Amino acid sequence: MDQAVFPSHWNVADPEFIAETFSSRIWKVRLADGGPAIVKALKPFDDVADELRGAHYLGWRDGVCAVRLLGLEGRQMLLEYAGDRLLTDELNEQGDRHATDIANEVLARLFSPSDTLPPAGLQPLRLRYESLFKKARADRDAGVDSLYVEVAVIAERLLSNPYELRVLHGDLHHDNILLGARGWLVIDPKGILGDPAFDAANLFYNPLHRHDLSLNPERIAYMAESFARTLGQRPDAILDHAIAWGCLSSSWHAEDRNVADEASELAVVAAIRDVRASF
Repeated sequence: MDQAVFPSHWNVADPEFIAETFSSRIWKVRLADGGPAIVKALKPFDDVADELRGAHYLGWRDGVCAVRLLGLEGRQMLLEYAGDRLLTDELNEQGDRHATDIANEVLARLFSPSDTLPPAGLQPLRLRYESLFKKARADRDAGVDSLYVEVAVIAERLLSNPYELRVLHGDLHHDNILLGARGWLVIDPKGILGDPAFDAANLFYNPLHRHDLSLNPERIAYMAESFARTLGQRPDAILDHAIAWGCLSSSWHAEDRNVADEASELAVVAAIRDVRASF
């Protein structure tokens, strides 16, 4: 598992196997100039298109608030080394509000203007929501008046009337924002086309399983107001996207029969809905 053959023209050395995820195997390597880099080798799995779109996203960002794509050969990516300090680490040491402010700065930089045409093949955000709509239909057909049925209506409204259409990271959270030599950079994008508020939505649910944070109404309100200012939207719209995102994520857990994580995310959805009622 920890052996790999990399393209010779990458001229990398000293591979150190550092992680395996459901989608990939990851090595830290040394470039010809002596600096560190990452090789991410994708596995043959159902959502590999997500990762390949993400590579095209990184090529498009060209280092602006994102790791640079240094090479792409088949299903192997050579990536700039982002650093080893996660935004989660910053949160644990400096506090949640400080981490939220950093995430907000990252959002602003990710949506800074680009003179380069967007990459081809971005996934429309509506397709991203397929699982939520499927779950809502199943519940409705079964006569179950579930939260999924209610939130599918919200998601449909958001998708039909986006504030604007932009290139999205698609999976922005505290463990995908790292601090290194070039400052805070994002990793592991999905390459989506949709409303920018979608990229803010996941942050409400992270770090995962920190209900002391994610269920806190003051935190929810602060995030909504901060992200709204950055994205030029209303706080209630940000909260609607957060509600929709939470039920989307919960629908994925339902598909996997992951009852515990589904319940955990739905609890955060409920907390966000309570705050939303005050806006």
